[in-house]
Amino acid sequence: MTGSTQVPLLDINRDNEPHRDEFVETLTAVVDSGRFLFGPDVVELEKEVASHSQAEHAVGCASGSDALLLSLMALDIGPGDEVIVPSFTFFASVSCITRLGATPVFVDICPDTFNIDPECVADAITDNTRAIIPVHLFGQCAQIDRICQIATEHDIPVIEDAAQAIGAAYHSRPAGSWGLAGCFSFYPTKNLGGMGDGGMLTSNDATFADRLRLLAGHGMRPRYYHQAVGINSRLDTFQAAVLRIKLRHLDDAVESRQQIAARYMNLLCDAGLVGPDQIVLPSVDPNAFHVWNQFGIRVAGGRRDSLRGHLGERGIGSEIYYPVPVHRQECYTHLKVDSASLPETERACAEVLNLPIFPTLTEAEQDRVVEGIAAYYQAGAKIAA
Repeated sequence: MTGSTQVPLLDINRDNEPHRDEFVETLTAVVDSGRFLFGPDVVELEKEVASHSQAEHAVGCASGSDALLLSLMALDIGPGDEVIVPSFTFFASVSCITRLGATPVFVDICPDTFNIDPECVADAITDNTRAIIPVHLFGQCAQIDRICQIATEHDIPVIEDAAQAIGAAYHSRPAGSWGLAGCFSFYPTKNLGGMGDGGMLTSNDATFADRLRLLAGHGMRPRYYHQAVGINSRLDTFQAAVLRIKLRHLDDAVESRQQIAARYMNLLCDAGLVGPDQIVLPSVDPNAFHVWNQFGIRVAGGRRDSLRGHLGERGIGSEIYYPVPVHRQECYTHLKVDSASLPETERACAEVLNLPIFPTLTEAEQDRVVEGIAAYYQAGAKIAA
C-alpha cells in the first residue's frame, strides 16, 4: 500500500531499510566467497540461534515446514502413529504429520491465548500417541511447562512449533529449549525474517540433533554414502548472512512490538471499544514473554468480516489468521473430524482479526487503525438508533 492515508498490515521494506547497507556488504562477501551452501555464516548463525534460544544445538534447514517434518522423520513416525496438534494453526503444523502417513489428533485451544489446551492434550493421549506438537501461536508460548509434564508422564516427545515465536519465553525459559526439538521459521514476515525461505531446529539432545542434520542432507554421511532416506533441506549462506545481521537487532525489534501492542491495548480501551459485544483484546499469560508476531483481537457478534471490510475501505490492512481450521481444509475431509469437538477452535476462526503490527509501525498509523475501528462501531450505533 502507498500514500499517507494507508496503513499496511506489515512493511518489510521499511523494517529492513535501516540495515540495507549491512545487507549489501555481507551479501557481496558471500558472492565473492562462492560458498553459497555450507558457508561460515550458516555455522555461525546456528551457534547464535542456539545461544539465543538457550539450546545446546541448532541445525539450519530450508524452512520452518521442513523443521517440523525433519523432527517427525527423526522420530521414525509413520502409519499407525498419532501426533497431537492444534487445528487453529498454519497448515504446516499438520502437513508434516500426514506426509509421513501418521494421523493428526486435533485438540482444542484455550479461549484466551489461542494456544493448545494442555488438559485437552492429556485427554487425547492413547497408546498410539508418538509425539505432541504445541504451537506457540502469534508470538506467545503455550503452557509448555504443563505440556512437557504431561508428555514426560507418558514418555512422549514434544516438538515445539516456534515458527512465530523466536525470542519468546515461558517462565523465562526460551521457546525451542523445552521440547526434544524446537522448530523455527525465517519466512520474511516472521520476527526474525530472511529474504526468502529458511528454518532452524534447536535441541538439547546431541544424538537427536545429529540425526536431524543427517536427515536434512539426504541421509548422506560421508558424501555419496546414505545411512538413511533423508530430504534436501539446507539453509543457504545468503539467508544465513542476512539473518545474522537481523538477529543482532531482534531484541530491539521485539521491544518495539511490545510497545506497539501495549499502546493498542490502551488506545482501544480508551476509545471504549473493548467489551463482550465489541472487541476482546489479546490475552497475555503472566508466565509468558510475548514477542507479538501478531496482534489478534476477537470481534464479537459475527461482525469480524464486516469490520475487516470497513478497515479495507479506509486503506487499513488486516488479516485473518486463520479463517478455516486445519481439520476442515479440503484435503483433510477424509479424516472426518467432528467440529463440535473443537468449539474454541471454531469460535476463534470466526472471530479473530489480526491488526497491523511491525517494528516500524508509527503512532500515527496506530491511531488510524483505532480510529477506523471506532468509526465502524459508531456507524453501527447510528444505524441501531
